[in-house]
Amino acid sequence: MKELLRHHGLQARKSLGQHFLTDKKVLAKIVEAAGLTSRDLVVEVGPGLGTLTRALAARAGTVIAVEVDGGLVSLLREQLSQLSNVAIVQADILDLVPEELVASYGPLEVDNSGSRPRYKMVANLPYNIAAVVLRHFLEAEHKPSRMVVMVQKEVGEVIAASPDSSSPGRMGLLSLGVQVYGRPSIIARVPASHFYPRPKVDALVVAIDVYDSPAVQDPQRFFTTARAGFSAPRKQLHNSLALGLGVPVAQAKESLKAAGIDGSRRPSTLSLEEWEGLSRVLPFTGDRP
Repeated sequence: MKELLRHHGLQARKSLGQHFLTDKKVLAKIVEAAGLTSRDLVVEVGPGLGTLTRALAARAGTVIAVEVDGGLVSLLREQLSQLSNVAIVQADILDLVPEELVASYGPLEVDNSGSRPRYKMVANLPYNIAAVVLRHFLEAEHKPSRMVVMVQKEVGEVIAASPDSSSPGRMGLLSLGVQVYGRPSIIARVPASHFYPRPKVDALVVAIDVYDSPAVQDPQRFFTTARAGFSAPRKQLHNSLALGLGVPVAQAKESLKAAGIDGSRRPSTLSLEEWEGLSRVLPFTGDRP
């Protein structure tokens, strides 16, 4: 990889969080976790040097590789020119609408509605934008059916966290932001030594099976409540909720009591179902209680 970059006059850019995976066994695990067939359309975010792109193209019908770095785009177009089922798009993924991107390359298979192209998303996500990229796809009008992403170890643990005290990650807004839309599972741990250049932390490969519809009835109410509850995550819930909503503690306690939740608990101990129950008893007006 070092020689390939040097040959093209390139180097890994810290500003873009570029760390290229060097372990072929991990690549195989990512592809296997995606469960690809020749009928699948895959959006790959941040293809880098194209190592994972090649592996995806060997299984999928079409791979749309979205890369923001112009230097890497030139390298990819040269290295992958013989792969007729790979489309390389130079863009910031956050500037693209997922349904428009997928529609541009034609559906190979439609979703359960019978009208929209079905696709999967695979990515080695830069650590500094992982959460926002996940949200970009999970909150899109047309979501992928499955996502397989490599993220910083601590981020992966939060994504897959549960209220159980034995969970390696602590529940937070990111946990809820993913779990409202899909079911995450940890596929593999990837040591920092398996990247070039080597990052300071290990990574996790996480798969997310995306639901056909959100796991809560009213996501807007749900997330307004959760954001308020996590406004001071180390405080007891009645205090953090009161702070986040700008209401007296007594009022927050009353709402928690109505939802059957002990206000002395910490926000990270609540399940998704408890947050939804709490959102239903709060007196909302528009997007604010």
